Amino acid sequence: MLKKKYLKSKDVCKVTFYTAPELDAEAVYLVGDFNEWDEEATPMDKLKDGRFKVTVDLPKDTQYQFRYLINDTEWHNDWDADNYVPNPFSGDNSVVEV
Repeated sequence: MLKKKYLKSKDVCKVTFYTAPELDAEAVYLVGDFNEWDEEATPMDKLKDGRFKVTVDLPKDTQYQFRYLINDTEWHNDWDADNYVPNPFSGDNSVVEV
């Protein structure tokens, strides 16, 4: 799930990314265009309800591809993303538009 908050004072949007609550994970990372697909750059925090969450500032008027890396081995999409595009490794990437 994505929540967007556009800032009037800056040309950025604060985007909060949430994983699904039924996800059984010890560690989750947000990986995408905005962090050069670095698998360790953006760790997500575990919430009491079992979801993971992280907020990032993204420049407006841009699309970003992303995925969630679960327990360093599994890739998951966000099924509430704005769009999906094929990736070169088979499957799709989630897209957030800000």
